[in-house]
Amino acid sequence: MKILIVEDEKKVGRFLKLGLEEEGHTVSNAYDGEKGENLALSEKHDVIVLDIMLPKKNGIEVLKSIRSNGISTPVLILTAKGSLEDKVEGLDEGADDYLVKPFAFAEFIARVRSLGRRSGAEKTTTLKVADLELDTLTRKARRGGKEIELTNREYALLEYFVRNVNRVLTRTVISEHIWEYNFDTGTNIVEVYVNKLRNKIDADAETKLIHTIRGTGYMMKLE
Repeated sequence: MKILIVEDEKKVGRFLKLGLEEEGHTVSNAYDGEKGENLALSEKHDVIVLDIMLPKKNGIEVLKSIRSNGISTPVLILTAKGSLEDKVEGLDEGADDYLVKPFAFAEFIARVRSLGRRSGAEKTTTLKVADLELDTLTRKARRGGKEIELTNREYALLEYFVRNVNRVLTRTVISEHIWEYNFDTGTNIVEVYVNKLRNKIDADAETKLIHTIRGTGYMMKLE
């Protein structure tokens, strides 16, 4: 599944991201309400984990915004607030479940899985672009029926491209998603990994999928 975590406590957010990735999920982090809202509106997710107490825009405002924009993705409210009023407000505004901090990670995972099943996300594990196929369950990639060997980081980058077909992805956006916010954007590691992917999925193919958008970043699209 593709999961968005909007949590301003970076240690908590990164811990949840690591745990979910170990379960085989693809995870994006946002550390304030505005960034979380932008990601929720611009990218498709299977589950959104949303803290209520957030800088710039609180979780309830974010929830109202995504629901008013027709985003029906299941939302798990995650907060230190545990009063009945807070739970009711979150659920009334369109949240699907509610988990109060501190919590056991096993319970968190169970809640996320339940919401994923509710959305039907777990029923479809194959992503396709042209003759490129990704199995998100086994994390295997094939092009023209031929399996492609990828490292974990290469797979994460390729899945990010596939889930954002025909969308321009800047180097900064890619670095934040794949390497987190402590990534040094002054390096050329994004270019290095994109070139590695090209060599593996495009080099022997007549139809190229990964394109450079000069001065901006990259896009996965059909020529």
